[in-house]
Formats: sequence, structure tokens, C-alpha cells
Amino acid sequence: MISFSRRRFGLLLASLCLFLLVPSLSRAGLMEAVQTRNGPMDEILARADQPRYSNEVWVLIDDEAASLSLYRGNTLLERFSPISLGRGGAEAQRLRGGRVTPLGEFRVTRFNFDSKYHTFIGLNYPTPTHARMALQTGVYSQRDYDDYFAYYRRHGQPPQSTVLGGYIGIHGIGVADPEIHRRFHWTDGCVAVTDGQVDTLSSMIDIGTRVVIR
Repeated sequence: MISFSRRRFGLLLASLCLFLLVPSLSRAGLMEAVQTRNGPMDEILARADQPRYSNEVWVLIDDEAASLSLYRGNTLLERFSPISLGRGGAEAQRLRGGRVTPLGEFRVTRFNFDSKYHTFIGLNYPTPTHARMALQTGVYSQRDYDDYFAYYRRHGQPPQSTVLGGYIGIHGIGVADPEIHRRFHWTDGCVAVTDGQVDTLSSMIDIGTRVVIR
């Protein structure tokens, strides 16, 4: 029997979504896209898990360790584990409806303290890097790509309703089941921590805080 890790399963699921949602790609083109799509993100993540300056407050979310770490520079301030990510795993290329947590380097854009998940900390997904990858793999047409940047310039934040999906952030458990949170990755693509943990995190970060998901 073939054994699939959660990361390999997520890659398989993302590949299937690409094929179903982008029928213009041939099977050969799809495989080439899957093999090359992580290049720009790999370069970003290779240098993202270090502070930008000595006292930078920043967040590192690790898929394999199922952990969220808050740093000031290189000093660890808080570490939450286990955390929950998307049911579809964590991948560089996320598609709407795939329940995948996007990898990348993000910034906090908003706080919603009245969320059904207790508190929601919004991130600026999809980033320009995600848009460029989508164009490269054929998920975005040139028109989609141009519309993405036109929207970003007009509103100062990325569109949330393209094929890449949106509304990605860090949130608490809220109305969800704490037991499921302890045992499984259960979100639609966000990062979930306990209500107490998201309260602690919210009190220590701000708009513009850098968040790395790797």
C-alpha cells in the first residue's frame, strides 16, 4: 500500500484542483506546472524565517510541527502547539474551495474581535507572489493577473474573490469543537489556535506584523 504524508496528500489534492478548475491545461502542462509552481515561494521561504531587524516582532507558523511561534528578533516570546491548519494541508498554490492553508510571507491587515471564531486576524493573502505563481501555472489568465494588481492598487489590499480564494487569517476556536481542534487540522485554510492563545497573540502584534507560514 502506498503511504501518503499529509503534505504529499495536499500536493495531490492541489494538483487535482488545478486540473478540474483549469481545464485549458493539458495533462503534461499540469504536471509541469505542479513541478515548477513552488519555485518563487521556495526562494521567499528560504529567507523568511529570520527577523528583518533585531527587535522585530514576527510570527512563524510551521506546518510540519503544527506550531505557532511569536518572536522578537531571534528571541522566542510565545509558542502554541498543537495548532490547526487547513483540512487540505499547506501548499504554496491555494485554490478557492480546496481547504488548503497557503504557504508564504504575509502581513497582518485587520483584527475582527467579533468573529464566530472568537477573534480573527486577517492576512494579506493572496500576495503578489501568489498572483505571479498563478499566472505562471495558468491558474490566472493575463486578464486575471492585471485585474489583481488593479484591485490591489485601488484598494490597498488583494482581492478576496478570485480563483485563489481569500479571507485567510489566524483565529480562535470560537463555535468550533475544541476536541476536534486538539486532534485534527479542521479549518478551510486559516490557522486556528485556542481562544486564549489568539487573545495573547492579538495583544502582542499589530497591523503590519509579518507572518510566515512554512
